[in-house]
Amino acid sequence: MDVRGGTTRADRVSATREAILATAERLFAEHGVFAVSNRQISEAAGQGNNAAVNYHFGTKTDLLRAIVRKHTVEIERIRARLVAEAGESTDPRDWVACLVRPAPEHLAELGNPTWFGRFGAQLMTDPSLREIMSEQFLTSPALVKTIDGLNRCLPDIPVEVRRERGDMARQLMVHMVAERERALADGSPTPRASWHEAATGLVDAIVGLWHAPITPRA
Repeated sequence: MDVRGGTTRADRVSATREAILATAERLFAEHGVFAVSNRQISEAAGQGNNAAVNYHFGTKTDLLRAIVRKHTVEIERIRARLVAEAGESTDPRDWVACLVRPAPEHLAELGNPTWFGRFGAQLMTDPSLREIMSEQFLTSPALVKTIDGLNRCLPDIPVEVRRERGDMARQLMVHMVAERERALADGSPTPRASWHEAATGLVDAIVGLWHAPITPRA
């Protein structure tokens, strides 16, 4: 085993990977996924080898997936807890909370500043990148249970309206989280004092969205 100064090679590799992940997430959030090269990430992460990103992660797509995986583990842990608390609830608010609260709670645990909200918004709004985010979340057992629970509470909504409002809810969740994260990073005022309160406001709005009247089509 290669040990230098009490640090194994595996420890150094792990530290390098973490430095690259954290740096890439920050640069992508601040400047955009397509505006930042792997070379820039390697340099900003303090790597003498400008090919460090390629060596440790492969392509930029592989790097993006690694960033998403880093966060989804904790987000889905929180969601699983909320789903267990919801049990067999027939109140849509409980299931909307299971959709909304995991990401804000995770960001609150990380402390300020964070970058995953803005990073995730970029992925979710670009058709060529959205699949990277979706493939991690849509296979989550907790998310499947959440969607099933919500659907049980909303049996009378036509399928096309359900899809439309699901898209609206997703846009609200993605962009409101990103905007609050940006405001916190900039030191700007926010409508709510905490991530928990911000999530409560989102839950209120999305529950209202689901209960909004449906105008018959002509």
